[in-house]
Amino acid sequence: MGLFDRLRGADDPRVAFIGIDGVPFSLIEDNPDRFPNLTAMVEEGSGGSIDSIVPPESSACWPALTTGVNPGETGVYGFQDRENGTYDTYVPMGGDVQATRLWDRVTDAERRATVMNVPVTFPPQRNVQRMVSGFLSPGLKRAAYPDEFASYLDSIDYRLDVNPKLGHAADRSEFVEDAHKTIERRYEAFDHYVQEDDWDLLFGVFMTTDRVNHFLFRDYDRGERGAYQPTDEDGTPVGSPADFDGGGAFLDFYEQVDDYIGRLRESLADDVTLVIASDHGFTTLDYEVHLNEWLAREGWLSFETDDHEDLNDIGEETRAYSLIPGRFYLNVKGREPRGSVPESAYEERRDELKEMLKSLEGPNGRKVADSVVEKETAYRGAHDDIAPDLTVVPSEGFDLKAGFAGSEDVFGTGPRNGMHTFHDATLIVDDPDVTMTDVNLLDIAPTILDLMEIDTPRTAFDGASLV
Repeated sequence: MGLFDRLRGADDPRVAFIGIDGVPFSLIEDNPDRFPNLTAMVEEGSGGSIDSIVPPESSACWPALTTGVNPGETGVYGFQDRENGTYDTYVPMGGDVQATRLWDRVTDAERRATVMNVPVTFPPQRNVQRMVSGFLSPGLKRAAYPDEFASYLDSIDYRLDVNPKLGHAADRSEFVEDAHKTIERRYEAFDHYVQEDDWDLLFGVFMTTDRVNHFLFRDYDRGERGAYQPTDEDGTPVGSPADFDGGGAFLDFYEQVDDYIGRLRESLADDVTLVIASDHGFTTLDYEVHLNEWLAREGWLSFETDDHEDLNDIGEETRAYSLIPGRFYLNVKGREPRGSVPESAYEERRDELKEMLKSLEGPNGRKVADSVVEKETAYRGAHDDIAPDLTVVPSEGFDLKAGFAGSEDVFGTGPRNGMHTFHDATLIVDDPDVTMTDVNLLDIAPTILDLMEIDTPRTAFDGASLV
């Protein structure tokens, strides 16, 4: 028990949340020898596989997880969203999240929150005790508040993210080394503030797990060595794949992650409940699917010029376009500047596109879409006006892309060999009284507030407390 806990008399229960971005629960369940600490938490507390949201993409998932509401309320649907009434797009940042964050509710209850490395939180908020923004932040100096927090992080060589470009090399040894350095610095910072013990909510995220999964998941899943062969623009092999034991490196990395979590758990005061969660699951990637290329070949997407590279270049005859991951928008008259689909034909055109997507098959003969979801089914709220008309949840093995520069083929491969899944996200709570039945990402925020005994109206969330 720390000094702060003793001084405050342990009147109010506290929570430490550690995010493990993209870690599937099945990975932990299938490798108990590599995850002794997380396995012990499941056995002594509560844990299991949970569902993510639609779409299962980190930029949409973390705002949903930290607010307890769907993208129709958060206003964030992915790494790239579109402006109403235009073809302009933007990258959502923290200020674009329209719903109330978990730590804002903690602060409103006159409790203290330390927030570290959560994606889509730049610029850092100044109404919390301390915050360092995560993924998409431009640099540490601008990402941390207050100044003394930034100074401490700089003194330990804190890293906001791993260098993902290293994962594009044939030999991924340097990428793995960089991943270990990044997560080591992250653990050091987390541990420092666990020992500081001056917060009511500690909310931190290990995002490096997601990066490792993207580049090494197939190595683990299928036992491949040196599986990635880089090529040039013509498909000619460049260099040679190294005899790199990616599966072994993958499990060694996760053994270290589990060790760090175990150490943090041991250091927490008695009045703190530890919560571990991921924002989506993960599986092996076989094919990238270039959906705008597919729409163009099917006659649904055209461009004004041959030199096209973004949404603003689409032509007047376009009936639909796509944004990652798997979000489809009809080009509706009166809604889009050069809309071609009359409102009277909206339902018919959408049904037609939905059936086309449900029938789309990959080179392996498997259906690309696990499900195709209409916007009124997946999204509801004050900001559902920018929701996609259809969202595809892909079948395992297909990663949905949506560039506008054109692709040689609809189906291709790249340096990544792992992809997100809607199912099999992780939730583990160091409390045996938590119910793990029909759980999804939106249940986490109300559960944390309930564990902290902070009263919040039930109608504030799309999820429900599991306590």
